[in-house]
Amino acid sequence: MPALASAPVQTSLFDQTALTNAAARLVEAARRAGADAADAVAVRSMSLSVEVRDGAVEEAERSENDDIGLRVLVGGRQAMVSTNDTKGDPATLAARAVAMARVAPEDRFAGLADPGALARDLPDLDLIDGELPTPARLEALAHAAEETALAVKGVTKSGGASASAGIGGLVLVTSHGFSGAYLASHHNLSMMAIAGDGTAMERDYDFSSALHAADLEDAEKIGRSAGERAVRRLNPRKVATGRFPVVFDPHVAGSLVGHLASAVNGGSIVRKTSFLMEKMGERLFAPGIRIIDDPLRPRGLRSRPFDGEGVAGRPLAIIDDGVLRSWLLDSTTGRELGLRTTGHAQRGVSSAPSPGATNLHLAPGDKPPHALIADIAQGFYVMDLIGMGANTVTGDYSRGAAGLWIENGTLGFPVSEVTIAGHLRDIFANLEPANDLVFRYGINAPTVRVEGLTVAGE
Repeated sequence: MPALASAPVQTSLFDQTALTNAAARLVEAARRAGADAADAVAVRSMSLSVEVRDGAVEEAERSENDDIGLRVLVGGRQAMVSTNDTKGDPATLAARAVAMARVAPEDRFAGLADPGALARDLPDLDLIDGELPTPARLEALAHAAEETALAVKGVTKSGGASASAGIGGLVLVTSHGFSGAYLASHHNLSMMAIAGDGTAMERDYDFSSALHAADLEDAEKIGRSAGERAVRRLNPRKVATGRFPVVFDPHVAGSLVGHLASAVNGGSIVRKTSFLMEKMGERLFAPGIRIIDDPLRPRGLRSRPFDGEGVAGRPLAIIDDGVLRSWLLDSTTGRELGLRTTGHAQRGVSSAPSPGATNLHLAPGDKPPHALIADIAQGFYVMDLIGMGANTVTGDYSRGAAGLWIENGTLGFPVSEVTIAGHLRDIFANLEPANDLVFRYGINAPTVRVEGLTVAGE
């Protein structure tokens, strides 16, 4: 497709000086109002998006926002207030926050991060693209994805294509001396294709996300993939219920890693709502399996030079050689567990910090995907998962699924309206990764084989 010019981002959007100054004024006002400690976070966002369907623009949007929030601590009591008026009177907002904190319930674990854990030298993670596409460029990308999908034999309709881009950033200022800011750009492209007619229609999609436009996958590739995936699902059959090897396509394999992240989240551990709460130091996966969270990966979709409390980031092996090695912690959950924060605090302008993953991935294995399938006489290759049927309190796993049936080591007829079920403990223990890891999402995994899941069909 012909190249269309991108537009330089307004210089003012890159300049976070005013937001940093506003956050500093809020913190100073909070201390004057009687807070023992305080921090202020400001969030900047700007986005452009275009959606097309059947060759016409269905929707085009632009948004631009600056929001700011203040957290104050009075003894062991804390409160948060927020506003989108970044130029308003800080004294009024600070006084309101302090008054709220004085009547809030006491939390002896609440507080700012340990000063020794704060980031001092912020690494350059190459998060910002200096130019963003024009609306015309976004429209052209969406049209190209849709046209390519509709050209795939068997595709009968478009479910719509969308392209978007923008920037987002965070400023954090604390009363114990931390001041930092960063910005990241984002580019997204997606396509939904529909194959077949009447009650025999099937749909599927593909998408690409990147911080830099140069890393975004080609629109034609996205469209072709969406169309081919939809056609591959036509005329599905049902299968008899039984226990079979199940292979997860990389599109969905990351969900298994996401379930682990939820179960090792410090918030779940302190609330005693995780089936893994007593499993620290135990082997959960096969030897050699590693699951790593890395907030410092250059151009990573969730990379950041410091966390929501100003703590320096570092790569963290949650699972190393199959053994559970770490929870995901912020300062509050760390204190409650008698541990140090792992630098995983996340927050918005109206909420206190809480732990969460950044760039999380399952390290690849040694075998190519076809080798994981080659010895399966009967099994299920999962291309799509439906519902939220993973209970990280009990570990029970049950999700609707669609994909392809495996017969004698090859991918065969499409399958839909089945449920795959088991227990996350057994899924983790019997998981084998292929060697095809590609960093496309916030949580990434290669093709994954799991032995002995129940496939519930007819």
